[in-house]
Formats: sequence, structure tokens, C-alpha cells
Amino acid sequence: MLIKHATIHDAVHEKAYLGDLRIASGKLSEIGTDLAPAEGEEVIDASGLFAYPGFVEAHSHIGLDDYGGPTGSTQDYNEMNDICCPQLRGIDSYYPQDAAIPMALAGGVTTVGTGPGSANVLGGTFLAVKLWGNSVEAAVVKEAVAMKCAFGENPKRCYRDKCDSARMTTAAKLREALYKARDYMLRKEAANGEITKQPPYDIKMEALIPVLKGELPLKAHAHRADDIMTAIRIAKEFDVKLTIEHCTEGHLIVDELREANVPIAVGPSLGNASKLELINKTWTTPGILAAAGLQVSIITDAPVIPQQYLPLCAGLAVKAGMDPFAALQAITINPAKHLGIEERVGSLEVGKDADIVLWDADPLTSTAKVCKVFVDGVERYHAK
Repeated sequence: MLIKHATIHDAVHEKAYLGDLRIASGKLSEIGTDLAPAEGEEVIDASGLFAYPGFVEAHSHIGLDDYGGPTGSTQDYNEMNDICCPQLRGIDSYYPQDAAIPMALAGGVTTVGTGPGSANVLGGTFLAVKLWGNSVEAAVVKEAVAMKCAFGENPKRCYRDKCDSARMTTAAKLREALYKARDYMLRKEAANGEITKQPPYDIKMEALIPVLKGELPLKAHAHRADDIMTAIRIAKEFDVKLTIEHCTEGHLIVDELREANVPIAVGPSLGNASKLELINKTWTTPGILAAAGLQVSIITDAPVIPQQYLPLCAGLAVKAGMDPFAALQAITINPAKHLGIEERVGSLEVGKDADIVLWDADPLTSTAKVCKVFVDGVERYHAK
């Protein structure tokens, strides 16, 4: 397939350019100007249209919180019987027939990181998926991208009458799990493969070994400034990778975040401050942090904000002062890096997956409409 005469916003170069996009075997095989169609190649005239990479969300629960179901009947993203369950895998709850998925695709969102919620101190692994496919096996880009952990009011609220009623308890439970996992890992290594010397198999500890080895980051739900700093402190103690999710009060600790230099996902910023730790929520946060040189992604936390409104959230950040190109990168290449899948998605570059969205205007404006969506080089949506 050859897409001709598009105004290309590749999320790499700040300035857009007029050009052509060639697709072969699901990949972007060539980007240039005046490319001649090959024999038998389908040609799409994109004159007057704007080509963007498919948008990427770093933190969603789409596919695990089925659209339209009554509360508690279909949500599969929180285990409410165990505060510490790193052994859970988001891939085992992902429902590709979730009605929210085609809505998101029609909004130009093609890839998301989705997984367990924030009720638990340790909730399990996130996965990255394309928003297409009849099975999770068809949709998955990367089976495990991060280990979800949570600070602040959610674990306290959900487990107040069971085992957690203070922030220091949440932190202690995370430390305890990491200490036990490190001891388990070292004992396994010391056994040198001799089964009789190995510790008894523990599925929770096994799940945390990739975190301790630096293969998976802790994906830390943290709104308030003190919770953000606790996440950073614990990550340093155990020398593990970290991403900060939500980061509602990040604008209050810019210097500290710059020193920590961890990826940050900001949001959901649209809506009421539904709990005390959101009292300082503002649309200026992603722009302030991006201007400070941090890697910032903008998130919907779908279904808190419906997934298809990811570009609207970026547009509202621009309205609040964020640089427009930084806002575009916050829903394209930055979340791809956040999830560790930037070699495949997040920008229009030769060799990457041909996830392309044709818009009739700048998608960060409220009037822009999606004309066509391509996932892996196949048209999966077109406007009627």
C-alpha cells in the first residue's frame, strides 16, 4: 500500500512535511516524496489529510473493565482478597471484545498499556496490546511491560479493615515483598540448579524476580507528592526501575523528579477531584514536567476518561500551556518508551509497525476527525 500526499507528523521531527508512506508486510518500508507506485500496489490519496502515528496510552485498564457492565459484575482488574498479588497477569483478564476497544480505535488510539488496577500494594503485570484482534494473543505487543504497585489512598481504602490503614503500612508491605523476593532469588541462585537445595516454589516471589533483575519496572500509582517520593525512595533502596503513574502533584516537586529522572505518566486530569489526594490536580502538570526535561506521557486511566479522548487530553494540556510538540510526543513516542515498545510503535519511521491515522485536522483540537486508521498496515477503521 502507498499513502500519497499526506502532511506527515511523525512525532520525531517537530516540523510536519508533505510526503508519502509505503507499507509492506505490516511495516513502514519507505517514507519519502513523489514515491512511484509499484505494480499492483494499492494507492490512497491523502491530499489535504494529516498522517500521525497511532496514539499510544501508557496507563489504561481497557479490556479489563468491560464497557457497559454494572459495577462489580465485569471488572477484572482488581483482586480484592489479597493486598499483595504480584503473580497476577493482566493478559489473563484482557477481554478483546470489550465494546470500548473499537471506540478507542475510532479515536486514533492504536496501542495501550493495560492491566491491574490500584487496590493492591502489588497488583500484577501490565501488558501492551494493539486495539485490534479477536484474542489477546492476536492483540499483544508485549506480554509483560511493568509490575503494578500502588501508594496513597486506594490500598488504604480497600484494605482498611483487613491489613492496611496507613501510608507507612503500604510502604512496609512493598518492602517486605521485595526483601522476601530478593532472599528467594539469592537462594535459588546459590542452589546452582540443584533441585534439592532450591527454596520451595513461590509464585509471588517468582513474579518479582524480573523486577529485582531490572527486567520490569515498578509501575507506581502515586498521586500525592509524598507518595511519589516514597516510590522513588523504595526503588533506590532495591535498585529497581520505576515509572511514576498519575503524578498529580508532580508540579510541586519538579527538582526532585528531575533528579530521579524516571518516566512519568500524568493523568487522568479531566474530571472532579474525587478524593483528597487529587486536590492539586491541574492541566499544567504535564507541560511543567516536560519543560523540565522529563519524559512525560499523558494518560486517560481509561475508563476514568474514555480511551478515545486521549488526544483531547493532550489538547487540553496544550491549552494550559504545554508545548504542542511535547504534547504530541506525550501520546506517541513517550508512552511507547514508557512501555518499552518504542522499537515498534510511537512514531512514523521506516521499520516500525504501520500504525497510521489519517486526520482531517490537528488531532489536538476538538474539531478534528479521524478519517482512516491502519493497524499493522491494515485498514481497521474508516469514517462513514
